[in-house]
Amino acid sequence: MKRVSLVVTLALAAGLSAQAASAQTLKTVKDRGMLSCGVSQGLPGFSTPDDKGNWTGLDVDICRAIAAAIFNDATKIKFVPLSAKDRFTALQSGEIDVLSRNTTWTLSRDTSLGANFTGVTYYDGQGFLVKKSLKVNSALELNSASVCVQTGTTTEQNLADYFKGNNMKYEVIAFATADETIKAYESGRCDVFTSDVSQLYAERLKVATPADHVVLPEVISKEPLGPMVRHGDDQWFDIVKWTLYAMVGAEELGMTQKNIDEMVKSDKPEVKRAVGTDGNLGEQLGLTKDWMVRIVKAVGNYGESFERNVGSGSKLAIARGLNNLWSKGGIQYAPPIR
Repeated sequence: MKRVSLVVTLALAAGLSAQAASAQTLKTVKDRGMLSCGVSQGLPGFSTPDDKGNWTGLDVDICRAIAAAIFNDATKIKFVPLSAKDRFTALQSGEIDVLSRNTTWTLSRDTSLGANFTGVTYYDGQGFLVKKSLKVNSALELNSASVCVQTGTTTEQNLADYFKGNNMKYEVIAFATADETIKAYESGRCDVFTSDVSQLYAERLKVATPADHVVLPEVISKEPLGPMVRHGDDQWFDIVKWTLYAMVGAEELGMTQKNIDEMVKSDKPEVKRAVGTDGNLGEQLGLTKDWMVRIVKAVGNYGESFERNVGSGSKLAIARGLNNLWSKGGIQYAPPIR
C-alpha cells in the first residue's frame, strides 16, 4: 500500500509540475501586459502597417483575437515585423510569443524547429505571376524562364520539383525579402515571380500597373498557412489553437460582431457553451468563460476576417475557395466546442 501511495504521490507531483511549466507563456504575457506577435514586413491582406503604424490583415486578426481572449483588449499587442529568414529564430529565442506570418506547415518545420503549428488560417498553394505582355497562359510554357523567389521559404524546393517533374529548365534569382523580390520582378530582372498564390495577389498590388500582370492558373503545391508556438507549453498551444477554432466555430454557429450580444442570450446548447453561459470551457483553457465572446467582438468570426482582409471586401478580392466552411464547399472546419 505504501508503494502504491508513493507512486500515486509521485504521479500527482509530476502532473502538477507539468501543469505549472505549461502555464509559463500565458503568465509571461499577462505579466508583460501585452502579446508579442511576429508578423511579416508588410504583406497586404495578411499583415501590413499603415502610415500610422496600425497593423491589419488575416494574420494580424489572429493575434488580436488572442489578445482579446486574454486581456479583453485586442490592442494589447506588440507587432514584430520579421523576414522569412528570421521568423523562426525570433520564436525560438522568446522574442515573440506567437508567429502569425503566412508560414507553411510542413513536417520538417513541425519537428526540427522546436515549435508547433496550431492550425491552418489559410489554405494556399504556390503559383506564378507573369507580365501579360509575355503572352504566357500556362506555367508549362515557362521553359528556360528566369524566376524570382524569396529565400528562406518553401518556394525554391517546390519550384525545383515542378520544373524537374515537367522536364523544363529555369534560372533562379533569389532575394532576401518580398519587397526586393517584387521590385526585381517589376524591373525585368526575371520573367516570373513565384510564391504562394495569396502572396502573388498581395504583391501585385505593389507594382505600378497591377492590371498588366496575371496569376497563372497552375497551383503547384499545398501551402497550409498557420500560426506557430514554441514546443513545451501545452496550455499556450491550446490557447492559440482554440482561438482560431473559435473564429471558425463562431462562423459555423452564425455568431458575428453585429449579433454577438444577442447570441449571448441564446437558449441553444451549442451557443450557450460557446459564449460561456453554460459550462466552463474558457476556464479550462486558463481564460474566462466569455473568451469566445471577447474574440468575436474584437475581430469577428473567421469569415468576417477573411472577407475584410483578403476576400470580397478587400483589394485582393480572393474567392473563399478551399477556405470556405466545410458546409459550404470548403475545408475550414473547427472541432466541436464542447
